[in-house]
Amino acid sequence: MNSTDDSSDTLNGMTPEPMGARRVVVLISGSGSNLQALIEAQQHDRLGGEIVAVISNEPDAYGLKRAHEAGIEAVALPHREYDSRDAYDGALIKVIERHEPDVIVLAGFMRILTPRFVQRFLGRMLNIHPSLLPAYQGLNTHARALADGVSHHGCSVHFVTEELDGGPVVLQAELQVSADDTVETLKEKVHAREHLIFPIAVQWFLEGRLQYAADGATMDGHPLPPYGMRLSHADAAEELDEESGNA
Repeated sequence: MNSTDDSSDTLNGMTPEPMGARRVVVLISGSGSNLQALIEAQQHDRLGGEIVAVISNEPDAYGLKRAHEAGIEAVALPHREYDSRDAYDGALIKVIERHEPDVIVLAGFMRILTPRFVQRFLGRMLNIHPSLLPAYQGLNTHARALADGVSHHGCSVHFVTEELDGGPVVLQAELQVSADDTVETLKEKVHAREHLIFPIAVQWFLEGRLQYAADGATMDGHPLPPYGMRLSHADAAEELDEESGNA
């Protein structure tokens, strides 16, 4: 994993000081594959805290079933029952605050948050995005990357701010784009990397190593590079046990 200051940080990092159980609320809209990665990290004591609630704006989201099966409170809060984004976010704030989270994790939450919501939890929200930010903010990242003929693609964990996909980047995982890649194959490869790095970033935050600042994130008290730390294609492929010819 590389950063512009040539830090020798590793995936596991330093041993944190012991602290009480930290609380995590996860927001989802769909199948919850990143949620599942977080649940499995928690089960293996690699999350740094406890997922206390999963909230979905889509009542039929499969991720709610994942939460229920893991013994986590699953809350359906359908956005279509509210007249405006502000009204919905107001209701969402109330549900979240009832659980007193230390961090709010957006794991495929397909809603643009209102400024009111963002300011309420600023510095305590992490999102996963399927591109190497700042490239390809917004939707359809894989199709856009293929259309541009890029050689590298990937995913990013970043703090949530009022700018869509524009908050300080914490951690990225890179992959090489093959000549025969399609939207579906890229999606699969990027998902694997999301599942790898998202729990790591959440753990860093819950252990107090990762912090938000208006001018960028800090790690162990040191400013991160503008685009965070990056797990290279080779390192990610090794962590994921990918065949070199298929990565």
